[in-house]
Amino acid sequence: MDAINTKTRIFLIPNYLAEDNPNEFLSEYVRMQVHTVQHFIVENEKQARALIKRLNLKTPQSDLKLLLWNEHSKPSETREVEDFLNKKVDIGIITDAGLPCIADPGADIVAIAHKKDIEVIPLPGPSSIFMALMASGMNGQGFTFNGYLPIDKLARSKRLKQLELDAMRLKHTQLFMETPYRNNQLLADIIINCKGDTLLCIACNISSKDGFVKTKTINQWKQIKPDLHKQPTIFAFGV
Repeated sequence: MDAINTKTRIFLIPNYLAEDNPNEFLSEYVRMQVHTVQHFIVENEKQARALIKRLNLKTPQSDLKLLLWNEHSKPSETREVEDFLNKKVDIGIITDAGLPCIADPGADIVAIAHKKDIEVIPLPGPSSIFMALMASGMNGQGFTFNGYLPIDKLARSKRLKQLELDAMRLKHTQLFMETPYRNNQLLADIIINCKGDTLLCIACNISSKDGFVKTKTINQWKQIKPDLHKQPTIFAFGV
């Protein structure tokens, strides 16, 4: 018989980065830790159920309890989250890809958990951000992940120039990203606004069979102009 929980625990569950990742891309340790979890807070139900299926949990999917929390959720909806956290059960947080709470709304849930003194258990897994940094050839001791850049063209131009300057002045790698369907426009803006000899790493669809990580000068990228449309991509300025 399974032990009955006397307190809530939150497991931060890594997800695959690409559809063609093999099952072994996530460790057996992760599967063991979440094998009996029945309650989940998820960014996207379809993506979460796909992961749950691959994890081969003990409980049938029809018996699982899923609560949606994403970038569209409102602070007024936290009452439902708090009710979920008061159940004294193990809860898994699932992001669409990679690690929960890294450029991910799951951080909102973890912040609430800490206020309620709930144990949070991060599980090891893939991060496109850190994998891009590892493979970039840029400074891995001093770096900043800047998340998403402004959508407004003028604000984006200003931000790109500042990140380029920070990379040169501080010798720190500056990582950032964009919604996949705007990647090509972001690359075009980088080429227009930044210096030709600035180093730019593009890590596209990392871990997928058709993915790549390449670091070149912006002048070199001008000659190649890869098609990044709808491809998950991390960008980085560095020296």
